[in-house]
Amino acid sequence: MKFLDLAKVYIRSGGGGGGSVSFRREKFIEYGGPDGGDGGKGGSVWAEAVDGLNTLIDFRYQQHFFAKSGQQGMGSQRNGRDGDSITLRVPVGTEILDEDQETLIADMTEIGQSVLLAKGGNGGFGNLHFKSSTNQAPRRANSGQPGVERTLWLRLKLIADVGLLGLPNAGKSTFLAATSNARPKIADYPFTTLHPNLGVVGIDGVEFVVADIPGLIEGAHEGRGLGDLFLGHVERCSVLLHLVDGTAEDVAADYATIIGELEAYAEELSHKPRVTVLNKVDALDDDTRAERLAALKEASGGTVLAMSGVAKEGVPEVLRALRAQIDEDRLRHKPDSDEEDAAWQP
Repeated sequence: MKFLDLAKVYIRSGGGGGGSVSFRREKFIEYGGPDGGDGGKGGSVWAEAVDGLNTLIDFRYQQHFFAKSGQQGMGSQRNGRDGDSITLRVPVGTEILDEDQETLIADMTEIGQSVLLAKGGNGGFGNLHFKSSTNQAPRRANSGQPGVERTLWLRLKLIADVGLLGLPNAGKSTFLAATSNARPKIADYPFTTLHPNLGVVGIDGVEFVVADIPGLIEGAHEGRGLGDLFLGHVERCSVLLHLVDGTAEDVAADYATIIGELEAYAEELSHKPRVTVLNKVDALDDDTRAERLAALKEASGGTVLAMSGVAKEGVPEVLRALRAQIDEDRLRHKPDSDEEDAAWQP
């Protein structure tokens, strides 16, 4: 399935049916009086967050969503039928924006959450509605209200607990593949990952979701490389896992590049809880490892862990550091598992 995280849609609610002007005409009933019914209500357009979707690809092939209009009122006091409403099924984590792509209409963060996007028009009154003691034969009826037409943008921000950050080839996809059942494409060239991947990772009897996004390069906020198009997918994360390639010549510069891009994209994103890891340490000798760990600690000003996703060295420690930063209500506990089975196994 292709990944799509931004889609433009056109919606229109149904118009209300017009009221009827009608009079009762039956044999032997001289003064039948008005009997025009009301028009039916137009259908509305709703959005609902559903389970089982993680892309907006369906909206690439259908962009127009029009609800049905209400039927006209009829004689014999018959009201028109209401128009059918329609519902846009979107993944959890979808933001619904107005046409300007800035005004937030709704943020669909929970399964089953629904929001009204365009209300259907009311049906018009028939002439029966206007009958009174002083106007016993009204000859007017209301027309129905028109529907609402809107252009909206759908923007998906994946719901994950941990977001992976790093330069291309920092080992993010290898880490995800080594710790979860996700199978992202892995290769020895930059930009192997072209769209976000999700994986469920387990450690010490709990599970959490990790999101791997395409790597950033210097100038990503200006559109270089794949740009910062996918940084929105880590905005909702509790903690960021910043992987730095230990085989790089200047690990401090690589670290600073990513931090600079985070600050250029959103200041609050750069202040999220972050676990910094020197990756690919299996390819380093002891002296080089110690030297680059020290350089990275100085650049980050905090604790730096050492890890190798390929050799699975230091991975449990990294997972436990991530778990400590995730709120308890977001963790999913494994049912009926003893301590040995619950622990992460390389």
